[in-house]
Amino acid sequence: MNIHSLLIYLYKTSKERSMIENKNWNKEEAASIAVAESSREESWLSKSYMQSIFMGDFDITMAYPFPFQKEDDKKIGDEICAKIDQWCQENLNGEEIDRTETIPAHVWKGLAEMGLFAIKIPKEYDGLGLSQTNYMRILSVVARYCGSTAATLSAHQSIGAPQPLKLMGTPEQKKKYLPKFREGWISAFGLTELNVGSDPANLQTEAVLNDDGTWTLNGEKLWCTNGVVADVIVVMAKTGTKKAGSREVSEISAFIVETNQPGFEILHRCRFMGIKAIENGLLRFTNMKLPADSIIGGRGKGLKLALATLNDGRLSIPAIAASSAEEMATFSARWAKSRAQWGKKIGVHENGSDKLARISSGAYAMRALSDYCAALSDIGKQDMRMEAAAAKMFNTELLWEVCDTTLQLRGGRGYETAASLEERNEFAFPMERGMRDARINRIVEGTTDIMHLFLTREALDGHMSKAKPLFSRSTTQEKLAAVGKCALFYPFWTLKQFVPSFLRSFSGFDPKLKKYLRAADRRSKKLALAFFIRMALNGPGLADKQLTLNRIVDIGTEIAVMGLVAARAQTEIDGNDRSNLKTAIYWLHSATVRIDKMLKELNKNSDKEAVQLATQLMDEAELLPEVTTENIQPHIQREFGSELCNGKQTERLRADQSTSIKTGNSEAAAK
Repeated sequence: MNIHSLLIYLYKTSKERSMIENKNWNKEEAASIAVAESSREESWLSKSYMQSIFMGDFDITMAYPFPFQKEDDKKIGDEICAKIDQWCQENLNGEEIDRTETIPAHVWKGLAEMGLFAIKIPKEYDGLGLSQTNYMRILSVVARYCGSTAATLSAHQSIGAPQPLKLMGTPEQKKKYLPKFREGWISAFGLTELNVGSDPANLQTEAVLNDDGTWTLNGEKLWCTNGVVADVIVVMAKTGTKKAGSREVSEISAFIVETNQPGFEILHRCRFMGIKAIENGLLRFTNMKLPADSIIGGRGKGLKLALATLNDGRLSIPAIAASSAEEMATFSARWAKSRAQWGKKIGVHENGSDKLARISSGAYAMRALSDYCAALSDIGKQDMRMEAAAAKMFNTELLWEVCDTTLQLRGGRGYETAASLEERNEFAFPMERGMRDARINRIVEGTTDIMHLFLTREALDGHMSKAKPLFSRSTTQEKLAAVGKCALFYPFWTLKQFVPSFLRSFSGFDPKLKKYLRAADRRSKKLALAFFIRMALNGPGLADKQLTLNRIVDIGTEIAVMGLVAARAQTEIDGNDRSNLKTAIYWLHSATVRIDKMLKELNKNSDKEAVQLATQLMDEAELLPEVTTENIQPHIQREFGSELCNGKQTERLRADQSTSIKTGNSEAAAK
């Protein structure tokens, strides 16, 4: 199908089709898509480095020179990170915290005294006023000692109340709450429910407007990190309905809720495989009265607020992941050099060499992506929604691979706990605990699957911004205007995808890096054409081909990281540092191999067979029993983060932090 035929086809069929109204979707799916679509950021702050790649535009000037941290800001970070590192050595025992599943009261107090619950809060509100980069550096320092403590700090500041208030809080809200976090008030974020994960259209928690302007909140929230000790929680709740195109969907608003008020209950403290000491729980709100001024960002703006918060909020996880990978790379090199088998150091054997190369180059790539996003956040002039989501997805997936590879290189000692290793006088690198802690990163703050969907939608916008009227209910005049715009754009765009990449000079780059930049440029054009062809062939039905879209997103992400690795390496070379060139070359070479494999899999895969098998397996399976919280009783005693932080509470009440089941339902619960 040529370009002009495609345009005619789109115009003729647009009266029956809508990008948000796929004929294969049921009513619930269509409503969920409508809610998500109405909440995304429609306008772009600037050209996006990542989105451009999906359009065949590999613009290395957006990454080179690599935006390393400014010297004055780095000096500030160096000083505070050194102070925190010393404090962690003396006060933060990650093994003990993991064993007891409790962060001691003196740790909470120490963190508050250093201002670590107000890292990015402006100084005018008594915060530390640090940059995004230094915030990520601080979390990385803490994470080296204890994943649970780092997760507590991150949940409070990355997605908890401080960031939403900074972004969209009223002056009165900022004045009231932001100074409290410097005092040690702890916050949380409540979106997930028993039957609502990434799909907010089915939200059950509801706030009803009263005649006096106040609100009454009812509902439950699950997996609310810090919720067990939070002083305030940002709660997402339905506040009515609104129009999204021709469809009526739930209106979702964000409320700041003080947990010392009547109607708030903690039903259960959740326990996990890793980060065992986080204060994560199942919470209930029953006829809870909220002031009229408790909405953040305006009525119906809850999901927009959440998405805006996550642009910066997601960045703490990839930063911690990069730091963890660097720790494993350093240790693995020492282990490979120290351990000998069959007359050679294990790092000399090809199996060992391969593992070392993958671990160290992976850490380098993760750091390049994480630091690039931190710089975008601090500079604030470039749209970074795709880069932030890609960093979260890429670094957490790669961290898991690095963990597995490091454990395999370490052998039995990697599987053994650090406590056991220490008891028999071995070097106690906490690989077992680190791997358990790392696994949650692929799930929390947007699973890898959700990041794929998010990045797909944003990648599509390069085309949808031009052709959207052809896929939606628009006037004939709007459709004809879109046809004209596309007729002018796509012929030239298509021709540009066939311009040979060897014509690009990539001036300023080392010859060893130039060949890989040309390879990245060539593959960006292949990706853009493959993406466009599948859009043309599948139309709205492409949304159902998630495995194909996953590959497209993964290819684009790999190309983006290739550019960042090359830019970082060249900028280091410009500063007379060639120490990481071999690391960069290995990563770039291996990335081209992975990309080529995924490009082939776009046409040759087992996706259809997977769907057929899964359908059969689900047809044969029995449904699980429905989940209910009716038999769960609330905690008898409460702990408040503010009291742990200000020293009022000096001992934890963990013995009292248990749930009790009604006796009459014990037999049913056992079943």
